[in-house]
Amino acid sequence: MMTSLAKFFLILGVVFLAVGLLLLLSPKIPWLGRLPGDILIKRKNFTFYAPIATSIILSVLLTLLINLFRR
Repeated sequence: MMTSLAKFFLILGVVFLAVGLLLLLSPKIPWLGRLPGDILIKRKNFTFYAPIATSIILSVLLTLLINLFRR
């Protein structure tokens, strides 16, 4: 029981570390958030942003990374 809980917290820590690094390095990646599939609508009093293509790419990368660590 304790070993599975310890593994869970280690994996959670690695995920938090990866998200923190991504947030820290995101201004240095100019194309992140500005891909052709991302939707940006600007009006006078309203801005809507849906990063669809960026979300798909990040999801595929994270899936590959997680599958690599699970093997």
